Amino acid sequence: QVQLVESGGGLVQAVGSLRLSCAASGRTFSRYAMGWFRQTPGKEREFVAAISWSGSDTDYAYSLKGRFTISRDNAKNTVYLQMNSLKPEDTAVYFCAASTVITIATMAGHYNYWGQGTQVTVSS
Repeated sequence: QVQLVESGGGLVQAVGSLRLSCAASGRTFSRYAMGWFRQTPGKEREFVAAISWSGSDTDYAYSLKGRFTISRDNAKNTVYLQMNSLKPEDTAVYFCAASTVITIATMAGHYNYWGQGTQVTVSS
C-alpha cells in the first residue's frame, strides 16, 4: 500500500510561484512513476506532469510546458511540482499519483495510488 500526502498549496497572486510536494510512504518509492493532476469543480481530472521512477524522463501537459517543472528526490520519497508564472486558470485542487504498473504515464487510469489533493488558488 502506498500513501501519498500533498502539501504546499495555498493562495498566491498571479505571476507568483508555488512549489508543491508529495511525500510517499513505502520503501519502494524509487520504483514508482509519479504524476501530478489537477481538477476544478465540474471538470475531469487533468494531467499536469509526470516523471519516471529514475527521474530521467518527464512529460508535461502541452499548455504548461515552460511554467511547471516536476522533479523527485528518491532519498526523501518525495516528488515536487514547481509552478511559476501562475495564472488564475491554474486554480484547482492538485493531486499527486503513483503508478506501479507503467514507466511514465499521462493518463489517470494508469495510476493506482492517489493523494487527497491540495488546493491552489491564484488571484488576479
